Order: sequence, then structure tokens, then C-alpha cells
Amino acid sequence: MINLDDHVRKIQDFPIPGILFYDITTLIRRGDIFNETINRLASAVEQFKPFDSIVAPESRGFIFAAPLAAALNVGLIPIRKPGKLPCKTVSKSYDLEYGTNTVQMDIDALRGGGRVLLVDDLLATGGTVEACRTLVEENGGQTAGAAFVIELTSLNGRAKVKTQNIVSLLQYE
Repeated sequence: MINLDDHVRKIQDFPIPGILFYDITTLIRRGDIFNETINRLASAVEQFKPFDSIVAPESRGFIFAAPLAAALNVGLIPIRKPGKLPCKTVSKSYDLEYGTNTVQMDIDALRGGGRVLLVDDLLATGGTVEACRTLVEENGGQTAGAAFVIELTSLNGRAKVKTQNIVSLLQYE
């Protein structure tokens, strides 16, 4: 049995002193480990079916969302930073610890509805995924649940995300 934690590199004092960074590049660089991660995510989200699409924020969310969407035979809706989508978009701004951020989605992405799964590499404070969830629901979609490879439990991001259906493969304090 593959222990995924063995393949997550921990980097002290990155990006600033006092932060322990959980690096997924070591998790995805080997095909067998990456494939196992996707298979475990697919198994973990079975309980949230049915859903039509996976919604993922850039950029690391795309790494896991695209192969997961292919494995589950569902669509992929990218959530991007402002100015990155070539079509008409809808936006959602949200607060960060020191400022704000904005995410955008193609205005036609949900075509008036659909049930989606939110996927990202990491659940920390929950701000990004909650902004994605709000963007989806304000534009006619429903959230089936959310899935993450890593969750930083001490930051209590689950409390911010307004869905009870949340899974994560690895949890760290």
C-alpha cells in the first residue's frame, strides 16, 4: 500500500519564515504515485455522486481536477484569475488575511444549472474554495461536495466552506 504522506515534501520557512509548506510536486512526479492519488480521490468522491462537472481553481487545483474529471467521465470547469478567460465571465471577490482576491468563471460554464464537485490541491483557510462554491451557486449550479489532496486542519477551512460534503486524503495540523 502506497503511503501518500511519504511523497509530500515538507519545506520549512516557505514562502515566509514560520510557514511549513506541503509540496505536491513530489507527489505528482511519479506516475504510479500520481495515479494512486487520483484513484483515491475518485473513490473518496463516489459518495457525492451524481455530479456533472468538476470545478477547480487555478493553478494547482487543475493538476488534480483534470485527471479526476477524465477518470470519472465528467466535465471540467476552470476557475481562473481575472483576465485569463477569453469569454464573458462572472466574478466573485473574497477576503484574504491582508487584502482581497477575485476568481472568474465562464458565464456559460453551467448552462443554467448542474451539480458540481469542487476540487483543489489544498484546503487551508477555505477562502478560495468558498469563493468558487459561491460563484457556482450564484450562477445556477449546485455543490455536491469538495475534495482535496491535503487539508491543514488547524486552519479550520471546513468551517468556512458551506458544504458538509468534504473529503481530504491527507490531513496535517
